[in-house]
Amino acid sequence: MLDILIHGGSILDGSGNPAYAAAIGITGDRISIHRGDVSLLEASRKIDAKGYIVSPGFVDLHSHAGLTILGSPHHEPKVRQGVTTELVGIDGISHAPFKTQEELERYIWLDSGLNGYPPMPTDWLTVQGLLSKYEESVAVNIAYILGNSPVRIWGVGWGPEKASASQTENMKSVVRESMEEGAWGI
Repeated sequence: MLDILIHGGSILDGSGNPAYAAAIGITGDRISIHRGDVSLLEASRKIDAKGYIVSPGFVDLHSHAGLTILGSPHHEPKVRQGVTTELVGIDGISHAPFKTQEELERYIWLDSGLNGYPPMPTDWLTVQGLLSKYEESVAVNIAYILGNSPVRIWGVGWGPEKASASQTENMKSVVRESMEEGAWGI
């Protein structure tokens, strides 16, 4: 028995091919395509998609929702548009890692005009800590990009001076650590 059966819609699968008639079955984390008569398929929930397009979820590749999503974890406007994954941390602006809570708060304040201010305690300092916040609460998948701003603040501080060799090594180390903690890139 399927958990969910989506039937009657036109599937547009992102391959570039025209839409086609089929049903989609979901069992656990497995998705299957069913062609032809699906009236005898049993499912815990059936969704009639007649007159609708059924497609894979969309990825928002330029999202500034990295903080505001923590206050509105259902992310309803995006989910209703089919967004299932948000790429956050773009434009060099990410919210981890930081050495101290004070640096994180200062950075969030500086950035709040673009990315908003989270309506919750900002009690993380590491990429892993921030990713845990997302995993605990938000409705969409988060792909985290490590911004260059926190990396520079980590290595050099807030000033304009050129990074020394040891500061550059320090920045390389925090990039490596952030990638190991789950960042998708920089």
